[in-house]
Amino acid sequence: MKIIEGVFSSSNAQIAVIISRFNSFVNESLLSGAVDVLKRYGQISEEKITAVYCPGAIELPLVAQKIAQVDQYDGIVSLGTVIRGGTPHFEYVCSECNSGLAKISLQYGIPIAFGVLTVDTIDQAIERAGTKAGNKGAEAALSLLEMIDVLSKINSL
Repeated sequence: MKIIEGVFSSSNAQIAVIISRFNSFVNESLLSGAVDVLKRYGQISEEKITAVYCPGAIELPLVAQKIAQVDQYDGIVSLGTVIRGGTPHFEYVCSECNSGLAKISLQYGIPIAFGVLTVDTIDQAIERAGTKAGNKGAEAALSLLEMIDVLSKINSL
């Protein structure tokens, strides 16, 4: 049986990290975690990491699409935070953001790690941005590194 598994080191990879400005007090911690993983585990130099800011989570798919069209990046980490409010707005934003990023990943064949927090409270967001529940930005970056390597191995079959 042949097994294809990814590793985390991708020192030659060019990475784009797209970050929502909305809820930036949380998202900056997610960014810090993602960059730390890309540098320490991925062995990626800072010069090969590009951070792109956009207004909110609903804009992440369009930014990802434009980055994918440039065809200069091996992967994208998307970071943002959507906190549930008293209206259905939360469901629309979360659904469209997730769906849009998945479509772009499939359309362009580029891995896009979903590091967008979808939480009920500010406390939950803070917990997932580097306190009790770890750092979901770091986890997204780790997932991206593995996907870059897996896809590279599949492409070389």
